[in-house]
Amino acid sequence: MQNPEPSPLSDRRSFLKAGSLATAATLIPGIASAQEKGSEIRVALVGCGGRGTGAASQSLSVPGTKLVAMADAFEDNLNRAYETVKKQFGERVDVPEERRFHGFDAYKKAIDSADLVLLCTSPGFRPAHFEYAVAQGKHVFMEKPVAVDGPGIRKVIEAAKVADSKNLKVVCGLQRHYQNSYLATLEKIKEGMIGEIASTQVYWSGGGVWTRERNEGMTEMEYQMRNWYYFNWICGDHITEQHVHNLDVSNWFIGAHPAKANGIGGRTKRIGKDWGEIFDHHYVEYTYPDGTIMNSQCKHWNGTWSKVSETIVGTKGTALPGVIKDPSGKIIWRFRGENNNPYQTEHDVLVQHIRENKAINDAHYTAEATLTAIMGRMATYSGEEVTWEQALNSDLDTMPKVLAWDADPGPKAGPDGLYPTPIPGVTKVF
Repeated sequence: MQNPEPSPLSDRRSFLKAGSLATAATLIPGIASAQEKGSEIRVALVGCGGRGTGAASQSLSVPGTKLVAMADAFEDNLNRAYETVKKQFGERVDVPEERRFHGFDAYKKAIDSADLVLLCTSPGFRPAHFEYAVAQGKHVFMEKPVAVDGPGIRKVIEAAKVADSKNLKVVCGLQRHYQNSYLATLEKIKEGMIGEIASTQVYWSGGGVWTRERNEGMTEMEYQMRNWYYFNWICGDHITEQHVHNLDVSNWFIGAHPAKANGIGGRTKRIGKDWGEIFDHHYVEYTYPDGTIMNSQCKHWNGTWSKVSETIVGTKGTALPGVIKDPSGKIIWRFRGENNNPYQTEHDVLVQHIRENKAINDAHYTAEATLTAIMGRMATYSGEEVTWEQALNSDLDTMPKVLAWDADPGPKAGPDGLYPTPIPGVTKVF
């Protein structure tokens, strides 16, 4: 299985008529048992939080893999993840103390130890980690999003080109590309079941995620690293960290990325010391090169209407994941195939492509999806219309100049303990 990778500004009609390499005809009923032959694949985990621990478990669920190195900024995260996967997989976790690395440079030592690396840290570190892994000639699984700002995106794009030149295999954590119901829905759209795509609506509206307390003795760097979700240099705001999934689906099904964006956003409910500097809601109108509009909304509001999904509106009907309706709202098609676990399928496919030496590189479309989210954030923070070129070429580099526990991470709380938040019409984003 290989995913469609149309050029960024390809004509969507041509894309939808073309034969996708990842269609209902190639839905995966389960390939975890495939490709058991060949040498053992040595795996390194970089980023040992919950998502990293899950990714390690999924990678080890593919026959012929062995976890040989682990890295995290925090030793306690590393130890917790090690105990979890060791208990689950036993001898297939061969990570002695000398291959358990912690600190800001730990990723290099883990990457150097393996054939395949799992990049699962907070998003702000992804560009540097991906660049290093590719430079060292490693195959990569990396989580979404792949950056938090324009300079990071440019670094990922260049590293992705190098990965292609080195025949490296790269799979990314936009798992809907590996989900049978989405693949089947895309095939029906390509067949013309909803006519021409007229617009899309995408949602990640829910109650938000965890917060972590500031403990006595923490430096500002450690606090922001522990509470990473709420600082843009390391997270990119929830429009980037979570909503990128839904934005990606619109890009994928249309076969292009937006040309510009405008929007509104702010903080209404999540106001306080625990929520850093990010907004708690965004609404963005994206315009594609051919004029198609994507309406995007995401929020972190407890006790309100919630939805995490995508709607593709056509001239003859409407598509949702696994369902197509006619203009009256009657269901005219429903996915009846196997509901695979796309989180597992990502790793199955990656190992299969490594063993069969088949090209795959998800970094290209994942970078586009991530920049789509960043462009939306820039629009809501500034109150201005932002173009794709402005977002891509922005020189606003949010990464701290020095990475050390006593270094300045950038954002600073005021005397009241509150971090300054963007003000539309005042905040400059380029």
